[in-house]
Amino acid sequence: MAIYSMADRSALLTTANASFEVRTTASIRANVLENGITINAATASVYGLGRPAAIGVTPTSPKTGLAEDQGGPTGSASTAVAWGTGPTVPANFFRRVSLPATIGAGIIWTFPRGIVVSVSNSLVDWNLTAVSAADMWFVWDE
Repeated sequence: MAIYSMADRSALLTTANASFEVRTTASIRANVLENGITINAATASVYGLGRPAAIGVTPTSPKTGLAEDQGGPTGSASTAVAWGTGPTVPANFFRRVSLPATIGAGIIWTFPRGIVVSVSNSLVDWNLTAVSAADMWFVWDE
């Protein structure tokens, strides 16, 4: 299995919406090993990591994961920060974090055994409370 990463700046700054999504295809699943968030505005923010009730539809600029081994195969899973129809709110969250109103405040969550994203599904960073831009990343294997 190969390790992939992708980072992006959240585009959807609306409270109670997905900010960043890692998505699988109908042919692969991904095992998320790490997720990070750093805010880039002085806005107190709360984010949660969870499985959406429904995956986002028609991502506007999906990005395929970058292989961390330059000689590795091209990835299949991708990320998105904007959609025609966004992912729906997770019923529960694996993690939540409250970040202070300090530019650069952040969190790195690691999952030594990974969180499995099954085929045709996703995992999202959900903006719970603030209109705040953030830099986010996922690391996964597939």
